[in-house]
Amino acid sequence: MVDLVSPGVAVREIDLTTTVRNEPTSIGGVAILAQKGPIDEVVTIESEEQLANIFGKPNATNHQYWFSAASFLMYSNTLKVARIETTGALNACQSGTAILIKNNNHYEFGDGTTGPFTDGSAAVGIVSARSAGAWGNDLKVEYCNTAAGYSEAAKTTTSGTVAINVAIVPLTAATDFNVGDIIYLQEADGQKYRITGIAGLNATVVRYPKTTAVGMASAIATAVNVDREWRYADQFDKAPGTSQFATDRGGVDDELHIIVIDEDSGITGVEGEILEKYDSVSKASDALTDNGNDNYYADVLFAQSSYVYWMDHPLGATNWGSAAKGITFTAPAGLAVESASLGAATAQEGVGGATAATEGQRQTAYTDAFGDPDTEDVNMVIAGPASIDDAGATTHGVFMTDLVEKRKDCVATISPDRSDVVYVVNSYTQTTNVKGYFDALGSSSYTVYDSGYTKMYDRYNDVYRYVPLNGHVAGCMARTDTTNDPWWSPAGTVRGQIRGSVGLAFNPSQTERDTLYRARINPVVAFPGEGTMLFGDKTGLARNSAFSRINVRRLFLTVEEAIKLAARSVLFEFNDQFTRDNFKAMVDPYLRDVQARRGITDFLTVCDESNNTAQVIDNNEFRADFYIKPARSINFITLTFIATRSGVDFSEVVGRTG
Repeated sequence: MVDLVSPGVAVREIDLTTTVRNEPTSIGGVAILAQKGPIDEVVTIESEEQLANIFGKPNATNHQYWFSAASFLMYSNTLKVARIETTGALNACQSGTAILIKNNNHYEFGDGTTGPFTDGSAAVGIVSARSAGAWGNDLKVEYCNTAAGYSEAAKTTTSGTVAINVAIVPLTAATDFNVGDIIYLQEADGQKYRITGIAGLNATVVRYPKTTAVGMASAIATAVNVDREWRYADQFDKAPGTSQFATDRGGVDDELHIIVIDEDSGITGVEGEILEKYDSVSKASDALTDNGNDNYYADVLFAQSSYVYWMDHPLGATNWGSAAKGITFTAPAGLAVESASLGAATAQEGVGGATAATEGQRQTAYTDAFGDPDTEDVNMVIAGPASIDDAGATTHGVFMTDLVEKRKDCVATISPDRSDVVYVVNSYTQTTNVKGYFDALGSSSYTVYDSGYTKMYDRYNDVYRYVPLNGHVAGCMARTDTTNDPWWSPAGTVRGQIRGSVGLAFNPSQTERDTLYRARINPVVAFPGEGTMLFGDKTGLARNSAFSRINVRRLFLTVEEAIKLAARSVLFEFNDQFTRDNFKAMVDPYLRDVQARRGITDFLTVCDESNNTAQVIDNNEFRADFYIKPARSINFITLTFIATRSGVDFSEVVGRTG
């Protein structure tokens, strides 16, 4: 309060720009085998739908990885996903030899060995799939780049007749038509037909949109006029021509329409399904839309397509990629409707999707994605399946422990190997297997172990799958962050509920839970009428310590991260009493807030001349010590019920029982 002796106005400033902020605490990270998606790039996923769209759907090979990620997304909407690069991973392409394009950055700039690919230097045809994997072999790109390719009237057939139900139309010149063209035989009912094949001067046709020839024209007279149009003409309002941008600069015929198709039904389940379409994009490298947006077709595909990259201009396409000024953009030979099927030959096929990977490749994916805490901010790293081949190896668990021990700003959730619990009938053996697996891992307060696998429904394949629980355990922590705070235990009947579980591969009894808990393993248990839940909150620390509990470990992670970021405000300031007092005034309210939210019971901040000695100051250092009493979760409850005689005064017996 500013002292005023006489009436007046006092001005006071409060600086909130250097307060300690609450940082996000529910960000997960995982590396997965996937059918598609970028490689050497971390993608932030917000939903299971987005996971399926970007990285493909689960299958028999990758479902453990996929559902480890999807499980976490049942609790949180922030998951950072890295795709494991498998041996020989390749993007499907139109021709030549398939190559690997890892991600957008690789496409644009290269990696020092291959790429960039934006200059059309790669001999893989006009287009390639957006990412590696067999999924790209189902893609087809078709584009129309002239008005004549779009539609033509009065094309002629030869003399003669076509009998009822005979699906052959004789042609004057086969080069006047394309397979896929829609034609009108000028019947009274206006029936359309689609050309399915051209052999010599005979075109095989089917009723369109139906797939039968029944009801064909009864006769075609000499030189009958036949109208034809591009099969996707009805997807656009007009034929490609000259854009206003090109017109204003003296350019001609720069427009084209592009269609991306699921040719073989492998992507959508519908053969010929249209995936994307691009209306009146330009062949001119400098083209802009009326709104000033980039309209050069290669750039548009790069910026907007989820399926393909442009790789090279079509043969015979003169001036494509030139600036619009004074340029005539010449179409390839024929009707200027070009079709490119990806992966049509072995050399062009996409590979390296959800195929076998080595443990080294998985470790590389985790290290590149999450090895550096300054590059990717994560709070929980999900281990996924314990081993690549379900062989019970502990290599991955050891690696994950080492990863988080080096970061020291997050926890790793780790499950035992599938072979330890799935289809192991004897629960004693399951307990022994799980304990043996984790006994081989080092002691760490940055790891969280669970007891096994849960059964979940895979709606994409209509089957039930056994899935490692570590995605769910990380999810329970994320949910706790939302409903309470990171320093609350994520276990129990409320915060520990496991979503989507229809059964456990291993449901430990009380005796088995005792064994597991002594071994630092958190049981996941299905209680009748109560659901499936995480029923322990230990870390992987082998010794007795406050840090042997998840809530305490995550309390310190949260507080450390928040205060560390706040401490940056005193970098390059003077180490004097003023700076130290300001720093203490900044962090103490934050710690009091944590205390009010039941994370700590008491604390003391020491930041004065006692720990900032002359030597510390001369070394250009700054020190602050925080003494924290963490709140402890209840793990054990004892309920004592005492029967007394009717005439006993309770004061006589309270406190005297053992």
